[in-house]
Amino acid sequence: MVKQVGAKKPERYELGRVRDRLTFLYLEHAKLNRQDSAIQVTDYRGIVYVPAAILSVLMLGPGVDVTHRAMELIGESGLGVVWVGEYGVRQYAYGRSLNHSSALLEAQARLVSNNRSRLAVARQMYQMRFPNDDVSKLTMQQLRGREGARVRQVYLDQSRKTGVAWERREYNPDNFEAGTPINKALTVAHQALYGLSYSVIAALGASTGLGFVHTGHDLSFVYDFADLYKADFSIPVAFTVTAKYSDDPDIASRTRLAMRDSFVDGKLIVRMVKDLKTLLGMPAADNEAETISLWDDRMGLQKFGVQYKDLQEDEHS
Repeated sequence: MVKQVGAKKPERYELGRVRDRLTFLYLEHAKLNRQDSAIQVTDYRGIVYVPAAILSVLMLGPGVDVTHRAMELIGESGLGVVWVGEYGVRQYAYGRSLNHSSALLEAQARLVSNNRSRLAVARQMYQMRFPNDDVSKLTMQQLRGREGARVRQVYLDQSRKTGVAWERREYNPDNFEAGTPINKALTVAHQALYGLSYSVIAALGASTGLGFVHTGHDLSFVYDFADLYKADFSIPVAFTVTAKYSDDPDIASRTRLAMRDSFVDGKLIVRMVKDLKTLLGMPAADNEAETISLWDDRMGLQKFGVQYKDLQEDEHS
């Protein structure tokens, strides 16, 4: 008989709620192991222990070595894991959601499958960006034009505010170093925002691929959702960091740290959880009960785990 090493598997009610967790931790060139209920992170500077249940997403960059025991703890804790490329500009893999309910996913699928409700959600997302504008009658083309003009203005405003020269957004995913300091900072800031957006969407059990504005990609809804917060988080942070560290060769790391601080200071996870449920028409109260039902086209949801009789057999008995 093999004795189990470490802490017992936690019950779901013992885990931190999505809205109460820290935003993200980015690691590279380190070895991850498990010590009880903490992730043991070892690199050339030494060892630190990170409680798995307090994190929302773990971004693992190049040079990371993870043991089976560490992944076991990560899975038990509902910690989202995103394997990313250098500077966090590519996503390779991810894990299961913290919320085992399909309620948000079903609501999202229902809304995105009808043109009228899909347009209504798209308008609602734009209304969050333009709280003082009436967008209730705008078409998708008009909404896109409004958003494009708004983003250009945000870039110009931040340029004037910080003194960072701005021409246009340039991003080459195959050559990060070719970008200007501000474009490097914007790339990293947006990727951090995408990572957090992905983590919240996946943790609550919604689909990252069922977008209302973006479509055709497995991260369409991530791009939809992250766009709600770029003007308040990633764009200002990128310009502020560039104003201070434009000559720093490690501007990517500076930007990630600044984004992490802005997520905490702005209580972004709490805001994201509330916004996501609002967009998908779900009540603000937690809906994380692990319930499985059987679908019936005439009788509605039926109990799971019941041995049902064959009605035809019952009629002839």
